[in-house]
Amino acid sequence: MKKNYIASAFLMAAMAVYMTGCGNNSSVSENTSTGTNAKTAVSDSSENVEKTAKADKTSSENTDSAEVKQLSNTTEETTFTKRDLEQTADTSEAQNITVADNKTIDITDEGVYTISGSAENCTIRVNADDSAKVQLVLDGVDIENEDFPAIYVLSADKVFITTTDSENTLTVSGQFTTDGENNTDAVIYSKDDLVLNGTGTLNVTSYYGNGITCKDDMKITGGTYNIKAALDAFEANDTISVYDGNFNITTNKDGFHCENDEAEGSITISDGTFTINGGSDGIQACAVLQIDGGDFNITAAEGLEATYIVINDGNITIDASDDGINAVTNTNAYETAIVFNGGNINVSVGQGDTDAIDSNGSIYVNGGTINVTAQMSSFDYDRTAEFNGGTIIVNGQEVSEIPQSMMGGSMRGGMNGGMGGGFGGGRGGRF
Repeated sequence: MKKNYIASAFLMAAMAVYMTGCGNNSSVSENTSTGTNAKTAVSDSSENVEKTAKADKTSSENTDSAEVKQLSNTTEETTFTKRDLEQTADTSEAQNITVADNKTIDITDEGVYTISGSAENCTIRVNADDSAKVQLVLDGVDIENEDFPAIYVLSADKVFITTTDSENTLTVSGQFTTDGENNTDAVIYSKDDLVLNGTGTLNVTSYYGNGITCKDDMKITGGTYNIKAALDAFEANDTISVYDGNFNITTNKDGFHCENDEAEGSITISDGTFTINGGSDGIQACAVLQIDGGDFNITAAEGLEATYIVINDGNITIDASDDGINAVTNTNAYETAIVFNGGNINVSVGQGDTDAIDSNGSIYVNGGTINVTAQMSSFDYDRTAEFNGGTIIVNGQEVSEIPQSMMGGSMRGGMNGGMGGGFGGGRGGRF
């Protein structure tokens, strides 16, 4: 059972004008292939009164910035269903599908489908009723396409992609082609809710685009993911919720990226193991980024970025060439702030105009251990900083207050060479 954490924060008054942001019968047919955002609940621990941290877009009511509130983690029960968390699919009534060269396999009905075999230029296309739940069980499948997704979800209520205890590999080697109005830019591309889970391994390689794209809510509850992508490894419009999993990511852009056209998009991570080599950000959310646990080793231009960042727990190591943890104002629905309530955070940044912990708003340290190595600036903030608990170490020396643009006194070790682990040699490039 995962822990549910409570994150303390001082929520600033919402601005009047919103800013723009960072965008049971089964049937299978084979054809020739051609190339809500849920409001976050908050509770006042002294009165146990639930409120909402996110401003209602239709309301001009402002939050009292002097009032201490608590942003509570969306619990396992409200975020994940029982089926989301089941790592083994019930295949007793599954339909077995073997992939084939130059074929589009159309899945139009709710059900469980076991996918196996090896093929080139093959797409599994889900186009079911908007109430249908479709589960694709990957059981040793290998698909390599030239210019179109290996898995393409046009319509469903929710699609599960579940790995058996097997190795599964999906690759798109060329530039993506569009499908009408859909900019199909990922090896796995879904227009509806997507759940990734299982007991096996999913290898995804995207030479010119994203690894996995979801235009709705993405959940990851288990499995091992080895992702190499020219652009974002995991991308979603509304939310990304990670319960568990092992992630090995090499990307020329972001490891995890969540935003939409309404200046929203939030990421919550409960647990997991993350090794991210990113050309831009390790993890970026337009609105809220909340980390409640997990082990993170991030090498990127910037490690973590969002409007409102809450770290409740976890072991986080960041080696950044720009800012390590960065709160930027992408939306006025939340205070621009970084909140530390727990965890072990180690941040190293390179030379030049870099900040280990950088907030365009405020910084609140309520707990945890923050160990910063910076030659120029360890902490930088535009509004206020509060040190209410925990430990802060700057260049090997423990401090009793949050410094403002403090110059680092010790030389930092060698910074890794180019971002992105050498993948692609630049955005949109190849190996």
